[in-house]
Amino acid sequence: MVKSTTKIILLACCVLLSACGDQGNGQNHSMPSESGNQTTPNAKTTEPAAPKEQEAPPPAADKVPNGTAGITEGSGPAKDEASGKPAAEEKPELKYHMNKVYRIVPNDESVPSKVVLLTFDDGPKDADMINRLIDTLDKHQAKAIFFVNGYRVKANPELLGIIHDRGQIIGNHAWDHIDLKQESKAKVRQQIEDVQQIVKDTVGTEPAFFRPPFGSGGDVVKDIAAENDLLYMTWSNGSLDWEGNNKNKPEAVINNVLEQLHPGSNILMHELPWTVEALDDLLTKLEAKGYGFVDPRTIEPHIR
Repeated sequence: MVKSTTKIILLACCVLLSACGDQGNGQNHSMPSESGNQTTPNAKTTEPAAPKEQEAPPPAADKVPNGTAGITEGSGPAKDEASGKPAAEEKPELKYHMNKVYRIVPNDESVPSKVVLLTFDDGPKDADMINRLIDTLDKHQAKAIFFVNGYRVKANPELLGIIHDRGQIIGNHAWDHIDLKQESKAKVRQQIEDVQQIVKDTVGTEPAFFRPPFGSGGDVVKDIAAENDLLYMTWSNGSLDWEGNNKNKPEAVINNVLEQLHPGSNILMHELPWTVEALDDLLTKLEAKGYGFVDPRTIEPHIR
């Protein structure tokens, strides 16, 4: 009887020891995974939220508010938090191309055709005018090409910085405002490539668009532009803001654009006080007619 009782007690002890061992093994498997895991729910809550512009992709071209086409909201490029410098941006999808008469054409039927390209020549001249132009562009969520002359950039490099830092696009308008069609090949090359270099030295990137002064080019100019990966263009809709009879007449500038308006209009304007005054009303009227503002970065680099 004593032996039986002893056996029962020994068996009970073994069972208790076995249960304790199993429980300890379970804790030993779970603890390292909890303490070493860097993607636990608690860790996620302590990470800073990504900036809004990095969380969501750009809206579809046919769903962008205010009739804009292929652009995202914001006045300038995103900044890297550590360095404070502009962060690398993904290039927008190429949705448009330029035809032989310099109109903007959608690449397929899913892309809006009722768009205009906004451009401003002969700058950079004045910080107040540039900022006011860009304030209006931001209001309408629009992008534009600012075609600059090299000699003006050399005199006021900080003005080029305004255009770049506020998220607009810089174009090449030759070093001097001269008729390149009348110049030698060497002179043309210098006029184009010196602008490419000074823009790169000033803001870190080279222009992708070229417009010859007076719209006067020719095969030599086109070839050298192509060698520098520049999309050559003149325009298909002139505001005539440069003509003397339109000086200080914002309404005349607006009417000139609207009279020539067509899908894919490549609109030539300048950095001039009366154009600055006209821009908000002009963009509002274009929107009322159902037009959007194409982002130049969505245009293919070659004419077709």
